[in-house]
Amino acid sequence: MLINFEGIDGCGKSTQIHLLKQYLEEHGRQVQVYREPGGTSIAEKIRSILLDSKNNMSVVSELLLFSAARAQLVQEKIIPALNDGVTVILDRFYDSTTAYQGYGRSVLPIDEICVLNKMASYGLVPEITFYLRISQKLASERRLKHAQDRIEMAGNEFYSRVLDGYEKIIKEHSRFIVLDGAQPIESIAKEIRTHL
Repeated sequence: MLINFEGIDGCGKSTQIHLLKQYLEEHGRQVQVYREPGGTSIAEKIRSILLDSKNNMSVVSELLLFSAARAQLVQEKIIPALNDGVTVILDRFYDSTTAYQGYGRSVLPIDEICVLNKMASYGLVPEITFYLRISQKLASERRLKHAQDRIEMAGNEFYSRVLDGYEKIIKEHSRFIVLDGAQPIESIAKEIRTHL
């Protein structure tokens, strides 16, 4: 089973992924969690380039690097895990590329990004996508509590476009389960469990 979590930076994905992994393992499931970009030696090197605030990167380079990291993770880790019957939970997948690079950066037409996403994901589609919906204001307050990476420094207008993009993506795919990311952590975790 392939599950991914989506939402803007600061929405609480990492916390909910940790809680879900614990819950599934307590119920006898073998679980692997991977973050995007990352999860392999190559993808982690790409991650460091992408998130380094000192790098002045073209938006096309950013799109292609995210896709390259994803292709490596899917081929090296995700496909073998799924073939072994492992439940894979992803902290972001190609929906993030559509929202961030497609709508946020407006780097290419969305249909072209979807073609690239399909290629980089080897055609894999998550069975469930949990989207933690949160206001831009609350997400910004949460992000300010830690050092910000290159993407997080993109500004309010960028994040506004990303949020609008996610809402459009959600309407197009029935696999999305929308959660109120402003709710208490345990309330969100309980709701997630009801969908498994």
